[in-house]
Amino acid sequence: MPGGRRVAAVTDARFDVAAGECLALIGESGCGKSVLASALLGLLPGNAQTAGSALLGDLDLLTAGERVLARTVRGRLIGLVPQSPAAHLTPVRTVRSQLEETVAALTATRGRSALRAAAEAAAARAAFPADHLDRHPHQLSGGLAQRAATALALVGGAPLLLADEPTTGLDRDLVDRTVDELRRHVDDPATTDGRGRALLMITHDLSAAERIADRVAVMYAGRIVELADARDFFGSPGPRHPYSRGLLQALPDRAFTPIPGMPPELGDLPAGCAFAARCDRATDTCVTGAPPTGTVACHHPYVPEDVRA
Repeated sequence: MPGGRRVAAVTDARFDVAAGECLALIGESGCGKSVLASALLGLLPGNAQTAGSALLGDLDLLTAGERVLARTVRGRLIGLVPQSPAAHLTPVRTVRSQLEETVAALTATRGRSALRAAAEAAAARAAFPADHLDRHPHQLSGGLAQRAATALALVGGAPLLLADEPTTGLDRDLVDRTVDELRRHVDDPATTDGRGRALLMITHDLSAAERIADRVAVMYAGRIVELADARDFFGSPGPRHPYSRGLLQALPDRAFTPIPGMPPELGDLPAGCAFAARCDRATDTCVTGAPPTGTVACHHPYVPEDVRA
């Protein structure tokens, strides 16, 4: 960063996503979720540095060159539903034109009528209205742009789908329809190994995450602080990390209690637990000592006895 300052946008992110599984990555804005997705696709800004590995089969995405990422990975091995769809749609091309071009590039479909039919089928999967296909991106609402981006991401049938806030701008019915279609994409056995596809969904919408996810990863201040089975997370015994529990308790259909304070700056993280200043369970150990590694990064996680109490 300017002045030689460094920002640890994502640190020690350790997780896997299996074929046929949806992992929902949740957390407050600015915690590093979208940066993580960008790293997997080689879309980080030029001043960013990465370390470690991110394996898709035998391919390490973090060390793959731009040629491999452009010709082999993006669209073919990894489909992306971007966080800002309007910025990813070509402004001078209609939605139909972009869908047909994507179908031609990523599938064996050929011929004008076949491409037209495939584009319309792709639009229908994402609930994009057929009578809007000949419009340009600037003629679309935010919700329609989101559906167009989803349609484009599903075209290639990629084994891994990264969906970054795929329900932004959608009403509740369309949210449910969109996540159900993403779930069908995951469960579809029409892949070479017959095991289905994997989905990493980044979302603020905890209701959507509950509807679709098999597991939940919670990120705070650039670190994954909890990995949990979705049924346990949203049901009983519930989240174990105090931050994760605070996210659920802030929902209107739960306690509607906000988490006090503000997240720390990623360029000025504290020595101990980054959530300590906002946590009512924090002790001196939390302030000075790094949280333990594992599925719950907390010195004082909730246990079933706490829940019953």
